[in-house]
Amino acid sequence: MKKRILVTGGAGFLGSYLCEKLLKSGNHVICCDNFYTGNKNNLESIIDNKDFEVLKHDITFPLFLEVDEIFNFACPASPVHYQNDPVQTIKTCVNGAINMLGLAKRTNAKIIQASTSEIYGDPEIHPQNELYRGSVSIDGLRACYDEGKRCAETIFWDYHRQHKVNIKVIRIFNTYGPRMQLNDGRVVSNFIIQALTNKDITIYGDGKQTRSFCYVSDLIQGVILMMNKKNLIGPVNLGNPVEISVKDLAHEILEITGSPAKLIFKKLPEDDPKQRCPDITLAKNQLNWSPSVNRINGLKKTIEYFDKVLKMKNEKF
Repeated sequence: MKKRILVTGGAGFLGSYLCEKLLKSGNHVICCDNFYTGNKNNLESIIDNKDFEVLKHDITFPLFLEVDEIFNFACPASPVHYQNDPVQTIKTCVNGAINMLGLAKRTNAKIIQASTSEIYGDPEIHPQNELYRGSVSIDGLRACYDEGKRCAETIFWDYHRQHKVNIKVIRIFNTYGPRMQLNDGRVVSNFIIQALTNKDITIYGDGKQTRSFCYVSDLIQGVILMMNKKNLIGPVNLGNPVEISVKDLAHEILEITGSPAKLIFKKLPEDDPKQRCPDITLAKNQLNWSPSVNRINGLKKTIEYFDKVLKMKNEKF
């Protein structure tokens, strides 16, 4: 019998890939999205699938469905979007989690929370493992997302302890690939668009701050493995442990695109972490998972997608 699976944020960057993967595995998938940052174009390949439903709904309001599993991926993930309406961001993280956990409790569904590396804040240990409690500002511009996600993890654990809800928690590190939004303001998309349009590449700070980037197909594989793993609640870090400085990333993108753009340096935004890199020992040992897509190959695929989207936009005008 087919499982009925709810994916909140299902029209988003990660959610749309998740919907595709779950459909290919023979499930009935319900995509729930309020389309604040989600995009119907992300669902083009599956929109006509008879086992796929799209539900326009904001999870800050209760949802009444019959489901077997819930992937809670709803929430704007880029600072540009989550800082635009910080109160709504907190509501999505907290009220949304409560509503989805209530649904899981009522239907006896298994539920996985897409948490984030942002719960580690500007980390004091490196790389970050799941035991690290983080260093997060409670009143900074990023706090609505960082603290919202931290609170959501707490609520998940409390529903598990108090109501015996079958929960799982993953902490997602920087992920990139086709379907990223052009205007999401994050480093990969910013650099690619600036390179493709031959505009100077903007680096905030001195460019020595480091990040690690996981290609989307690797990340989705890890999510599925975690959902299907018995007797493992988490949290589990999912990300690529290969680290690179922001400045070196810019040079890689310039080299791939052949852009003549130059680097310019601006003031670092408030609470921007100096380094972020996952310790994925737990994922390796428990899920037998580690990323396999080389960063250069992943960037080439992502640049190809952005180039196509930019050309389509230019043709309209």
